[in-house]
Amino acid sequence: MKRGRLPLTALRSFEVAGRLESFTRAAQELFVSQAAVSRQIRELETLLGEALFERRHRGVHLTASGNKLLAILTSSFDRIDESLEEIRSRPARAALTISVEPSFAACWLVPRLPEFRERHPEIDVTIDSDPRLVEFRSGQAEIAIRHSAVATAWPRAESERLADVRMIAVAAPALLKTGPAIKQPEDILRHTLLHEENRDVWSRWFYAADVTMPQTARGPIYADGGLVMQAVLRGQGVALMDEIFAEEEIKAGQLLRLFDLAIPHGAHWLVARSFKRLGPPASLFVRWIGSRIGGS
Repeated sequence: MKRGRLPLTALRSFEVAGRLESFTRAAQELFVSQAAVSRQIRELETLLGEALFERRHRGVHLTASGNKLLAILTSSFDRIDESLEEIRSRPARAALTISVEPSFAACWLVPRLPEFRERHPEIDVTIDSDPRLVEFRSGQAEIAIRHSAVATAWPRAESERLADVRMIAVAAPALLKTGPAIKQPEDILRHTLLHEENRDVWSRWFYAADVTMPQTARGPIYADGGLVMQAVLRGQGVALMDEIFAEEEIKAGQLLRLFDLAIPHGAHWLVARSFKRLGPPASLFVRWIGSRIGGS
């Protein structure tokens, strides 16, 4: 097929739908209707004379031909995007956008970000607090910080381990002054338990402490660690916090570490499309956070 006749719009629609495995999410990313995405893909399949998707009741799945074409298109669009970014003139003032999970942003990065800004006042930093991993395309973040209990890599991206996560039990001094004393791990069950996302981590902590956690020991569940931090600081219960998140509050006497016991819970990761191709501001940030979190 001659280059002048390449169905670029249809190929773009297919690449997004194949990458996301969803016509609906593709329409949202492209800011068009789902019908338009579906029509573009049908026209592309008609042109090729072969199906690229298997349409099922609960969604769509790529065929073998679709997978082969998607790999080529995603790589090509990424290279085009990188080239355009290199060609674009950079603003007079350096800028850096970082995509950070809400817990890490609220509990660790934001309190320490002034240190980076003091070292590099010429860099304007934007923090995009979002749990979803960005695609590192034009206009998006250049660096992401993600937590995972199991994953060590993400599609079409490079990752570097930033810090292991160790969960510890903490409480505000005021809670222990007014509530039941905590001398043994089982004493924690006399207080409200604060949970992040689910109750599994507390179950694992009590198991490691050789304590059976009863079904009645429930307590509120918060969407992220930043909300848990606010609740525990206000004496609303006992929390399991990432050791590095609670470090400064423990030193300041705002929180008390209840026991030496700490359980592993995955790691924090730096994620980028390519660490070798980061711009100067992003490279400076990577070096700073690596040395800062390692020495914290």
